Amino acid sequence: MRASRAGQLGPKIIALGGIAVLGILLASFWFGESGWFAVRDLERDVALQDSLTQRLEHRNRLLAAEVMMLKEGNEVVEARARSELGMVAEGETFYLVVDEEEEPRP
Repeated sequence: MRASRAGQLGPKIIALGGIAVLGILLASFWFGESGWFAVRDLERDVALQDSLTQRLEHRNRLLAAEVMMLKEGNEVVEARARSELGMVAEGETFYLVVDEEEEPRP
C-alpha cells in the first residue's frame, strides 16, 4: 500500500510545482520591473513627452520666424514697440481712452 501512495504523490508534487512556477512567471509578467504595468506606464510617459516635444517645437518655429522678421526690417520692431511699449512716432498724436467703469491698474 505504501508503494501506491508514493506513486500517486509524485505527480501531485510535480503538478503543484508546475503551478507554483507558472504563478511566479505570471506575477513577473504582470508586476515585474519590465512587466505589463511598467510597460503601460512607460508608454503613457512617452506619449506625454511626445506631446510636450511637439508643443515646444511649434513654439521654437514661431520664435525662429519672429527672429527672422526682426532681422529683416524695422517695421516689425516698430510694430512691436507700438504694441508693447506704447511708442508714438514723430508727427503722430496719441489719444488715451479710459473706460470709467474699469478700475485703474496699479
